[in-house]
Amino acid sequence: MSHEDDELEGEEDEAELFRRAMQGVQPLKESRRAPPARRAARPRARFARAERAAVLLESLGTGADLHEIQPGDELLFRRAGVPDTVLRRLRRGHYRIEAEIDLHGLTAGEAAVQLGAFLRDARLREQRCVRVIHGKGLRSGTRGPVLKNTVNALLRRADPVLAFASARPAAGGTGATLVLLGRS
Repeated sequence: MSHEDDELEGEEDEAELFRRAMQGVQPLKESRRAPPARRAARPRARFARAERAAVLLESLGTGADLHEIQPGDELLFRRAGVPDTVLRRLRRGHYRIEAEIDLHGLTAGEAAVQLGAFLRDARLREQRCVRVIHGKGLRSGTRGPVLKNTVNALLRRADPVLAFASARPAAGGTGATLVLLGRS
């Protein structure tokens, strides 16, 4: 007898045991109690404004999974498999900037939506290098550079992004990021 036969026999034994145990069982009679109260619409969680903002920032990836960027910090990233020389050429401004977006004055959520749409459009237009202007975050106070951190997090997770680096001082410095996109 094989192992499979043993399993089948064990399942049949269990089914037979269950049938014997349930012999003579009758369904419960309907209760004369009042019908259960009608369920209201699904309950909604109520969050304070600060809690909603914290959830949004966490969803944007600006939490503990990424290093918080300070106003003067340079952004620098390249995907695995992208040669170091490509990143070096990007940092030096050797790629022609084909489009740019300015995110100044937007909230983190608005910037995320705008940046996503911008990257999709750039990819459709087969643009290779784009500039994202986010500002240095000098006026963000104790919160740090909100837009810069948002851009850093989103670009790291965006599929078409091969590499990105802060622009050279003449092209926006640490308040702008040059992004190299892969071909579609």
